Amino acid sequence: MTLPEGAYRSNRRQPAGRCDKGNGGNGRDNGIGGSSSHQEASAAAARAGCGGDRVRFSVLTLFPEMFAPLGHSIVRRGVERGLLEVRLVDVRDHGLGRHRQVDDVPFGGGPGMVMRADVLARALDEGVPDHGEGWVILLSPQGERFDQEMAKRLARKSHLILVCGHYEGIDERFVQAKCNQEVSLGDFVLTGGEIPAMAIIDAVARLQPGVLGDSASFESDSFQEGMLDHPHYTRPATWREKPQGLPKAEADGGEKEWSVPEVLLSGHHGEVAAWRRRQALLRTLLRRPEWLPGAGLTRAEKVLIERLATELAAMEESGE
Repeated sequence: MTLPEGAYRSNRRQPAGRCDKGNGGNGRDNGIGGSSSHQEASAAAARAGCGGDRVRFSVLTLFPEMFAPLGHSIVRRGVERGLLEVRLVDVRDHGLGRHRQVDDVPFGGGPGMVMRADVLARALDEGVPDHGEGWVILLSPQGERFDQEMAKRLARKSHLILVCGHYEGIDERFVQAKCNQEVSLGDFVLTGGEIPAMAIIDAVARLQPGVLGDSASFESDSFQEGMLDHPHYTRPATWREKPQGLPKAEADGGEKEWSVPEVLLSGHHGEVAAWRRRQALLRTLLRRPEWLPGAGLTRAEKVLIERLATELAAMEESGE
């Protein structure tokens, strides 16, 4: 797999006499982000502007190459500004013997292989020497489900250490001895913990001051206020397109004209804000009604929600 220059570097050990030209020849730069002198100067300036604070992510993984997407977009921007640090620790570098063994058969029998506690502990101790000051998270199907509230809690920590499981599982002794928390993305099966780890990094990174250009960008995100987001529109104001998925008899009618709601073209900021709030309320009622009790609704909004809920119930009964 070919990765863009500067997008990914792990702490993979180099054989004697060999240097990695991609990271300055020392083979030890294990971060994500650019490495030019201009980027380093920008990062130093950003650190000075934000009081020197930055959030650190350390990731223990068997497949560090999977994290190449973090070398782009918001996370890379945060790294280059000196607001984020992402370090990748290749667990296999700390494996046993010439083959760098990281797993073994399960005691008691059964299918699959189990990642060894001693290998993971060595990767943690050697790859993240200051892990005692961090918060160690195992990405696991048995963990607490990740959501925006958890992202906010994790965003208050200065160093998150994410352990990506693989195979049949991880030796429970490592979980008990080293992990502060187990986290799951949801009730579905993935090959390993790398995708959940990237999701957590992205969700937490965007909550850090200065990572997004406009703080309103995340303050208006879905979930941030306990509601789904309102619909978004941009140019052109009128768009003609044939609807997808209609029965052939209806599709033969040709293109349909799709227009932006008039209120968004009015220039009246108060009416726009009110429309967006109502749309967010409606979407949340239809798709995630369980969120509404904690959404901080006004008395008028509660009355509106009750009326909409009654109308929706009547429509369902009538089969509309």
